Amino acid sequence: MAIEVGTKLTGKVTGITHFGAFVELPEGGTGLVHISEIADNYVKDVNDHLKLNDQVLVKVINVDKDGKIGLSIKQAVDRPAAAERPARPPRPQGGGGFGGDRGGFNRDRGGFNRDRGGRSFNRPPVKASFEDKMSRFLKDSEERISSLKKATESKRGGRGGRRD
Repeated sequence: MAIEVGTKLTGKVTGITHFGAFVELPEGGTGLVHISEIADNYVKDVNDHLKLNDQVLVKVINVDKDGKIGLSIKQAVDRPAAAERPARPPRPQGGGGFGGDRGGFNRDRGGFNRDRGGRSFNRPPVKASFEDKMSRFLKDSEERISSLKKATESKRGGRGGRRD
């Protein structure tokens, strides 16, 4: 019987490395269980989960053209389907406690609805022409260069340069 993707087999651990474990399969082939496919939780050291000559149930997850066989222990275990998470309650449409008459953070003025560049998430993006995009890029670039120059000049002691 040829080894096919999706089949579950029982094999023996023949080697352990820092990146996974080699498992000898019944048909005589050897496959690798990558460290990420050993358990559902984080695996820091393979030796904490597997020992040499352990009998393990593995699932074939891939077979490469050059004969390498990828195996998984965590996918071989039949688990019940995960319970679906309950829907989140709808968010209030008001200010959410931010703002109002006290001069705080006001959602209506775009506080939560803007990203760092000041663009609004609620309005669909306006199709800008290439020239508009290029002029915006040049403006941003000039601002960044000038702020960078100011920062480097202040580190060097101003515009005076070196004194002899």
